[in-house]
Amino acid sequence: MAAAAGVAASTVSRALNNPGRVNARTRERIEKIAAELNYVPSTQARALSSGRTRTVALLVPDITNPFYFDLIRGTQHQLKAAGYTQLLVDTEESAEVEAEALDRLRTATDGVILTASRLTDDQIIATHRTRPMVTINRNAGTVPTVVIDTPTALRQALDHLLALGHRRLAYLGGPVNSFSNGLRWKTLAEELSARPGLEIVRLGPFAPTMTSGGPAVEAVLNAEATGCIVFNDLIAIGMLERCRARGIDVPGQLSIVGCDDIFGASFCHPPLTTCTAPIERVGQVATTMLLSQINPGLVGRAQSRRSLTLVPTHLTIRSSSGPAPVPVVAERSRDKDRV
Repeated sequence: MAAAAGVAASTVSRALNNPGRVNARTRERIEKIAAELNYVPSTQARALSSGRTRTVALLVPDITNPFYFDLIRGTQHQLKAAGYTQLLVDTEESAEVEAEALDRLRTATDGVILTASRLTDDQIIATHRTRPMVTINRNAGTVPTVVIDTPTALRQALDHLLALGHRRLAYLGGPVNSFSNGLRWKTLAEELSARPGLEIVRLGPFAPTMTSGGPAVEAVLNAEATGCIVFNDLIAIGMLERCRARGIDVPGQLSIVGCDDIFGASFCHPPLTTCTAPIERVGQVATTMLLSQINPGLVGRAQSRRSLTLVPTHLTIRSSSGPAPVPVVAERSRDKDRV
């Protein structure tokens, strides 16, 4: 193309990538020849010359989990508006797969968003030293992060269940190496001292999938809990299915509270009481924080300096939670009094 236009290759590059730096007449001639030749700029060549790929990787533990649907949408819309392409990677709930993906993506992307990372803090910090990065639901040192404030909704869930008469609860835990799982149990354990008469037994760990619902129900029944808070909605919805199959009345015999408010939580049977967060907004905030690292002048100074953003949550009450069942002994006593 340079030969056809009678200019140097560098002039062609400037005309197509930085048109303001080329004489208008020369630029028009180059653009006309490019159109005649059906020329399409090479993104790889651009990356080599500029050091930028205009691509950002989003790593999620399980692409089939509906929790990530809105997150993916939020990051993609924000990246598209800024002229970036999103590369989506499913790390399969595996720290090894996650580490391998980050290594392969080292020169293929301008930055990375890690969601619910299974890596150690040291691994995350070391990776951040090599490239722009933001984590979601994983606070590791000074690495910029967006954390969903689930503890607030969990406290509301405890207040809700206590008001319904529940005194023995269970927490159905998720993966051992999950930051969110640790934070949720820590919150519940700390709240015990402020709520006299409340018991919470920790059960699990359970894989964060619907198939864990069956074993989770058996564990709760063996623990003789009247209500439970579950690591995520997928396990909780699986529990609802098992209870229905076994003829266990929810919430008559067991109240179930989930976390995340995923697509489907509002129309399962019964609709699930759960901790709700603006997930799409989480993706947008994380993307803005990442772009501020890639292009420091893109956003204000306050956003560029921000290392942690806390996103608020609240409890959404539906039909899977209700009054604690009356003990059989108490029922017999009432019947005797009526005679």
